[in-house]
Amino acid sequence: MSKLKDEFLRRANQVLQQVEQILPKRSEPVDWNTVFAASWQRKGNSSFFRTIELGADIQLSDLLGVDTQRKQLLRNTQQFMRGYPANHALLWGARGTGKSSLVRALLSAYAEQGLRLIEVERNELADLPMIVESLVGLPQRFIVFCDDLSFDAGEGDYRILKSVLDGSLERAPDNVLLYATSNRRHLLPEHHSDNENWQRGAGGELHPNEAVEDKIALSDRFGLWLSFYPFSQEHYLDVVRHWIEHYAQPLKLQWQFSDELAKAAISWAQARGNRNGRCAAQFAKQWVGLQLLTQQEQ
Repeated sequence: MSKLKDEFLRRANQVLQQVEQILPKRSEPVDWNTVFAASWQRKGNSSFFRTIELGADIQLSDLLGVDTQRKQLLRNTQQFMRGYPANHALLWGARGTGKSSLVRALLSAYAEQGLRLIEVERNELADLPMIVESLVGLPQRFIVFCDDLSFDAGEGDYRILKSVLDGSLERAPDNVLLYATSNRRHLLPEHHSDNENWQRGAGGELHPNEAVEDKIALSDRFGLWLSFYPFSQEHYLDVVRHWIEHYAQPLKLQWQFSDELAKAAISWAQARGNRNGRCAAQFAKQWVGLQLLTQQEQ
């Protein structure tokens, strides 16, 4: 009997070891007193926070032409930082207009006051309940940030995400907010076919197709919507001036804005089909670097 018992225990221990290998491992605790930003990572069966360094190269003052959006997001974040009611935010609109930079710049403004940033990929938002649970009761204030939250036609997992967001956000502790960016207001592509089956009810009331309601419902999880639009040429050139000064001043490059420089900046944007803040910063880097290189070679 003793031998049978020992054999049973040995086999049971082997089974337990095999089960432990396939079970997800708990993430190691993060010292949020010293860590300001982290990304949520999956590796095998493990999920954990990976510390990331977000430089202070982007300040709120660097984001030109989005004064209204910046003011609204700042006000919402200030409410959050003081423990007052605040909304989850969706920043949507044209690419390269400062949506992601605005969220990341909040960290440089409020990190010393206890703000922390957690970046989560769209495909990992299913872990949102686990992430939120790990932050309950901590003294810091956390923005969970999902960059480029959108779905392609035919993807069905947005319905799963909608349920996750619905449950996680409504029951989130008061020290957690979700900020997301997207190129689409409703996070999914919209088609004429979505409206094909509209019906006229009694009294002339229109009842939209369920597909439309389903798509709108996802973005409704965010109480604050901020819209970002393509730059005008004047706005674009203002941003070019700002970034040239930003890169030129520390390197003591003397420069003046001229019609020739403006034409070069416009040509740069036309070649890329973009007239936005990202394009302006890229042109400024190229132009300032070229001026310094030319001076050194002379």
